[in-house]
Amino acid sequence: MKRNLLSLLFILATLGLVMIFAFSNSELSNAWGALFTLDLKWLLAALAGWFAYMAFDMLSLHYFLRKQKHGIAMNSSCYVTLIGFYYSNITPGASGGQPMQVYYLSKRGVPVPIGTSAISTKFFAQQLMIVLLSTVFWLTNASFVDAHLGALRWAIYIGYAINFASIPLILLVALHRPLVQAIVTFLIRLGAKLRLSKHPEETIVRVSAGLDVYHASILRLAKHPRQIIWMLVLAGLSVMGLMSVPCFVYHAFRMSGTPWYQLVTLGFLLFVSASYTPLPGASGAQEGGFLAFFNGMFTQGTIGLALLVWRFFTYYLFLLVGAFISIAGHLRGSRFTTREKRDAVPAGTVTAEAAAGAPAADAVVETGAVTYDEAVRAMDAGILAADALFGTSGGIPANDALREVADAKPSAD
Repeated sequence: MKRNLLSLLFILATLGLVMIFAFSNSELSNAWGALFTLDLKWLLAALAGWFAYMAFDMLSLHYFLRKQKHGIAMNSSCYVTLIGFYYSNITPGASGGQPMQVYYLSKRGVPVPIGTSAISTKFFAQQLMIVLLSTVFWLTNASFVDAHLGALRWAIYIGYAINFASIPLILLVALHRPLVQAIVTFLIRLGAKLRLSKHPEETIVRVSAGLDVYHASILRLAKHPRQIIWMLVLAGLSVMGLMSVPCFVYHAFRMSGTPWYQLVTLGFLLFVSASYTPLPGASGAQEGGFLAFFNGMFTQGTIGLALLVWRFFTYYLFLLVGAFISIAGHLRGSRFTTREKRDAVPAGTVTAEAAAGAPAADAVVETGAVTYDEAVRAMDAGILAADALFGTSGGIPANDALREVADAKPSAD
């Protein structure tokens, strides 16, 4: 609760600073009046860019789940996608979005391993397309970038290195899982010795289970190159929607002189440079980056207003929509039941199928030497066993479920 309050206060503080900057610029005598003179059709185009970012991300999730034989309704895919954006934007480092998406997918009958694979694969596709498209726009507009952002290249290099580093790390999990396991185990135990984490062995079990699921998912996906291509195409369209917003805002202020591809290039490089900031919505870095990257593009003192409008379509709109559907969802109550609830057994009672699932799931955790389908069935049965043992009936978070599955292994005697 305290962390959420701090995040909210930080978001409100950055919004306040943006408002002050936008409406107190001495170069603009009537800021409110300037807002009402914006070109409506370009504002609608900016809204369409926001919608494209959300819609193609939603379609990517929907497509993956359908191909995994765990399809959900389109409106459920939309809900989970918006919830993910909302929690990513209110938590430091966007750390809350993916776990919440897996949780809400599980409430709609998608097994935790499948949900985790869907979110992880979608993240991989998006990161790859961000790096690829950023590189293409940077190289094709190299002279413009050097002339306009020469003093800021250090920020681009740092952001580019961090974003690019995620690609080989993700591939390493798929191609050399034992090496990643050894590295992660070493870091967890080092953190325990430095008193940075508690219960290192339980953490290792959770991480190992997650690595097994993701490794199996990537290996299976690799056998279907058409699915990979479609995931990349949808991710690319999604990213292009978001990066086109600065271009639309530029034209909404009736500016001219800078071609669209240069504005999109600045949008990509700004995102790469600021997105790694471990603050809610990368606040602070995004606003400062916009003022620096688009300096000179917006004249007559309008850059502060342009920052406010751009930030609305790329950040605050996600908060407003996400908060609305989150509150509406709580008031309405869940209209869905998970497969665990439909098959629920009384607390303290373990069915033969569930009991058999616990050692199978443990085999997944310890060795990973099973097929993907066997892993999914074992993890499903194992989570059901954990539900029965602990009386949670499907209500435990993903990480706790995996840990309890491992702990539920029958003793030798």
